[in-house]
Amino acid sequence: MTPDDHARAAADLLQAERTGKQIGLLTLRYPDMGMDDAYAVQNAIYRQKLAEGRKVIGWKIGLTSKAMQHALNIDIPDSGILFDDMAFDNGGRVPAGRFIQPRIEAEIAFVMKSSVGGENVTREDVIAATDYVAPSIEILDTRIQRVDPKTGKARTVYDTISDNAANAGIVLGAERHAIDAFDLRWVGALTFRNGEIEETGLGAGVLNDPIKSVVWLARRMTQYGQSIEPGQIVLSGSFIRPIECPSGAKIHADFGAFGSADITFA
Repeated sequence: MTPDDHARAAADLLQAERTGKQIGLLTLRYPDMGMDDAYAVQNAIYRQKLAEGRKVIGWKIGLTSKAMQHALNIDIPDSGILFDDMAFDNGGRVPAGRFIQPRIEAEIAFVMKSSVGGENVTREDVIAATDYVAPSIEILDTRIQRVDPKTGKARTVYDTISDNAANAGIVLGAERHAIDAFDLRWVGALTFRNGEIEETGLGAGVLNDPIKSVVWLARRMTQYGQSIEPGQIVLSGSFIRPIECPSGAKIHADFGAFGSADITFA
């Protein structure tokens, strides 16, 4: 892909977000598309959103579970950008029509008190840079078709990364914990939709340690001259499968002693 291709793909994705009409798979349009191309498209979206007045409030890490990596035939996570208009109040309501095909995941969120970055970032560096951890819900959406209707081809990780790693929103629970207050590998969530349990999981599903996930992000960002900054939120990765959220869905993520997070879709 050329820089013009990256810019065109980013413009199409932004248009899809504004209109609520999905575009076709980028990997069909650009068969030679690779990982660097995908992040270049994401970066073009990032630049345009900044130009429109958006602010970065953090980062999300995806594809941290073995099951999701195997499904997409990759062996590394991916990442996306959290913007200020993606933050929803705990217990709040997502307006009707805000998203195209929303889904949610339960995650442990890290909120940083100091910057962290560099190719040699360690687990200890992330621990030292973390202000607190909290229960959270990530809202996913897709501005790209999940499956091409003509060929039956499913979107790939390159489509997803281009689409800001399918990121759409974040809900932080009210509870705040020191990073060493819990063994994060054993922090789990019971996730309910309309009062019925849909998914369960443990933090260990995230690379065997959610802190390790943040280490991966800090190191990856170095390739792009970026770092995780003070005050930013990092969604460390889901330990449940995505839950579909049609109109009227009420989501409750119960993290036990760690807290909870709630969101309703109008």
